[in-house]
Amino acid sequence: MSKSIVELVDNLPSSGITVMMLKSLDFVVPGEWNNLTGFDNTIQAVTGETKRKLVGKIRSRAIELYANSNEPYQGAVKLYQLADSADSALGATAMANKIGEKIGFLSFMSRLTPKADTTQTIDLCVKVAIELIVFCKLNNISLNNAGSFANYLSQYKDESLMRMAALVCADGLIPLGPDFIRVAQNTLGGLNPSILQQNSTFQNISNLIPGANNAQKFGFVTTTFASAQGWMNNLVQSRGLTPATVLGNLKQYVDIADDKLDYVAAFLDMTTNYYEHTGIQTVARKLIDRAYAETLFARM
Repeated sequence: MSKSIVELVDNLPSSGITVMMLKSLDFVVPGEWNNLTGFDNTIQAVTGETKRKLVGKIRSRAIELYANSNEPYQGAVKLYQLADSADSALGATAMANKIGEKIGFLSFMSRLTPKADTTQTIDLCVKVAIELIVFCKLNNISLNNAGSFANYLSQYKDESLMRMAALVCADGLIPLGPDFIRVAQNTLGGLNPSILQQNSTFQNISNLIPGANNAQKFGFVTTTFASAQGWMNNLVQSRGLTPATVLGNLKQYVDIADDKLDYVAAFLDMTTNYYEHTGIQTVARKLIDRAYAETLFARM
């Protein structure tokens, strides 16, 4: 049986590599991300309510909504988890005894295997597709309008905006360079749709991507990435983001004693699960907003 939303939020870490990486990216979206942990604490932060009885009712309704498999919340969390699962499995084990500490980068060199540009591009683009799929699930929007993704992204704030900022930095700029959008676009243009089957992240979510075959699913992934390019490029340009600026801020929080960006990218793949972390926070916020509204309505 899957964990309840209360367990998921209560178990979110307040320190560790993922949290430190996200804190290092505050300069990209200043003040947007507050690492909300603990479900009751999150209820109070989202609603402003502090009365124990009301918080308890909101909590109960949120648990009930999340437990209903006909609602989108469990599926959304699963997608966020799948986005990170292939990358972070090794890192979770390697770092288990060092959570909350600065990590010496060189000691993990032997465990790092930088991804080829093709693999990194597919990971990036599939994560963008996951983001659109989850957004549409949580907001009851048809997936047929992938071209409107940029409009959806313009509405992002809080942990959702931080997640996309981290995607641009950790899965775009650091592994693929300052022209990561062009690199990814060119790489996609030269791929055969069948190559997706070799990507573990795609395999994990293939059945949720619209399309009857790999060619159609590949088309959805490329269309979704294309629709997000303008937003991503604007973020990069407006914030003056470069691999160097991202790495410089990261080094203030994590002891990375190397400037080889492909190895830094591999290190972050191994040791972080920012998609799952912020994704759980996004789902919790959506659940709490709805539970709060329904609880207030029931009292009228």
